[in-house]
This record gives sequence, C-alpha cells and structure tokens, in this order.
Amino acid sequence: MKRIILGLVLVLAATAVHAQSKIGHINSEAIMQALPEAIDAQKTLDALVAQWEAELQKMQAEWKRKFDDYDKKKLILTDQVRADAEKELRDLDQAIADYRTKKFGQNGELFQKQNEVMKPIQNKIFKVLEEIARDDGYDYIFDRSGEILLLYANDKRDLTSLVISRMQSFGK
Repeated sequence: MKRIILGLVLVLAATAVHAQSKIGHINSEAIMQALPEAIDAQKTLDALVAQWEAELQKMQAEWKRKFDDYDKKKLILTDQVRADAEKELRDLDQAIADYRTKKFGQNGELFQKQNEVMKPIQNKIFKVLEEIARDDGYDYIFDRSGEILLLYANDKRDLTSLVISRMQSFGK
C-alpha cells in the first residue's frame, strides 16, 4: 500500500515538473516609445490636446474678462442688465464645461482619437505577441508597465526587445 502511494506521489511530482508553464513579460511603454508609428501617433494626439487646451484658455480668458467687467459695474447696473450679464456668464461657463467634456470627457474626441490612432498599433503588438508565444512556447506573457504588479521578474524572460525588433520588421 505504501509503495502504491509512494509511486502515485512520484508520478504526480514528475507530471507537475513536466507541466511547468513558460512565462514571459514585456514593457509595453518601452515598446510604444521605440516604435516610430506610435511616436508619430502620440505627437498627433499631443498637438490636438495643445490646440484644444489653447481654445479652452481663450474661452476661460474671455469669461474672466467679462466677469471682471461685470464685477466692476454690477453696483451701477439695472436689475435687468445685471441679470442678463449673469446669464451670459453662466452660459459661457456652461459652454466651457461642455467643450471640456466634448474634447476630454470619458467618450470625448480625445478618447475616440486615441482609439483611432493607437488601436492599429496595439493590434500589431498583440499579433506579434501571439506569434512569439506560439513560436517560443510561452504560456503567459505579462505587461509589467501597467497595473499588474510583478514582485520578481527574471530579465531573461523579458520579451520587450524581441517585440520591438519584430515590430520593426512586421509586415515588410
């Protein structure tokens, strides 16, 4: 009976050793910073953001100018003129908030533009990762630049440079 149990334990141990997973990790931020197409896409997004922020600053400066003008004159204005000026300030403030939401909100133009320009690059990276995983027998590949916390990572399993080199020759 002891020999059967011992034999079963040895067989299970051998199976467990044989069935170890091959795990690799990448740094997607480093990959994105190494790809010219990703750098160009980020520059495009940065230019849009700068343009939209400049427009917001103009709107806010206009609101401030109108508020300062109103604040100086509010004591001598009639009730109707004061109410009209306050309504104009509220409307302008709402227009600023609407513009901010339209451009930078959860489903705003920035989100949509990021999706539009970055999605094809991300899809290429995923295809390259799948190819590497299939070719080299990886069971799991983690991205250590995101929210996944790795307490230890053996650098010989870092696939970042391999992904970068394959991305540069992908589709050529």
